[in-house]
Amino acid sequence: MKVFRGLPNAAARAPCALTIGNFDGVHLGHQALLARVRAAASRLELEAAVMTFEPHPREFFARKAGDLSRAPARIANLRDKLQSLSDNGIDRVIVEHFSDSFAALTPQEFTEKVLVEGLHVKWLMVGDDFCYGARRAGNVQMLLEAGQKYGFHVETLPTVMNGSTRISSSAVRAALGEGDFLHAEALLGHPYAISGHVIHGQKLGRTLGFPTLNLRVPHRPALSGIFIVQVHGLSEQPLPAVASLGVRPTVDDSGRVLLEVHVFDFAQNCYGKQVRVEFLQKIRNEEKYIDLPTLTAAIDRDAAIARDFFAKRATDRI
Repeated sequence: MKVFRGLPNAAARAPCALTIGNFDGVHLGHQALLARVRAAASRLELEAAVMTFEPHPREFFARKAGDLSRAPARIANLRDKLQSLSDNGIDRVIVEHFSDSFAALTPQEFTEKVLVEGLHVKWLMVGDDFCYGARRAGNVQMLLEAGQKYGFHVETLPTVMNGSTRISSSAVRAALGEGDFLHAEALLGHPYAISGHVIHGQKLGRTLGFPTLNLRVPHRPALSGIFIVQVHGLSEQPLPAVASLGVRPTVDDSGRVLLEVHVFDFAQNCYGKQVRVEFLQKIRNEEKYIDLPTLTAAIDRDAAIARDFFAKRATDRI
């Protein structure tokens, strides 16, 4: 899969079947849409393409307003989103930098500069509530008219349901925020996980007797707290672990989000390795403790809960 930061240059452009969206989480609704794009691309002998945005448009406007509470929490980082798009058969992804100039494009300018000239769109699929252009002035009807004028076909995909629940990124965020990983999995079509490269931390966990693998989380995640997890990428089988995802209020006042994972009975050097942390169950919310001994005691209790979970799971599988 080819990934472009912004519109491809003239030599790299190719006629494509395209869909546009944030695709946070690439849930089952997204996957249904991507399958339609992949099928159309194959039928018409085009490349299957996705245009997505970084940062999320709502995050961009929240930063401009100085109120990050209005920005949506992220289900997935960009690495995981791109991997999911690749897994769904997409040939090329355009990661468009969402900026003042991009936000100011009128629907007509978006159609001409982005869809027609920039991407050579021949077939386009969007959700039935899709809006585009400055102040979200463009709608599906305007796209249909533009398609007739410029020679590309437009289709819409109705809302995808899971029983009586609309499958949406908001629904996934809500499930993750509540620690309901079974519901999140039902919406995503796979267990929830975060991947990344192991980075150096403060080494505090090692001092406390709980060495951790640290993964940077660049955006506000859709969940926080202490979790039972398993780690993929360090051995042939996933390894049992306990993890903290949050801002570590007892030891750090920077507000940076970090995923810290203590893998049980594991002592290898993992710096630089790419791992995937799969979330299994929430233990509790993140707390601020009065001192390090109190923090250590809490970690010890969390680790014991997680070890009991894995011991019971192993027994149940016998």
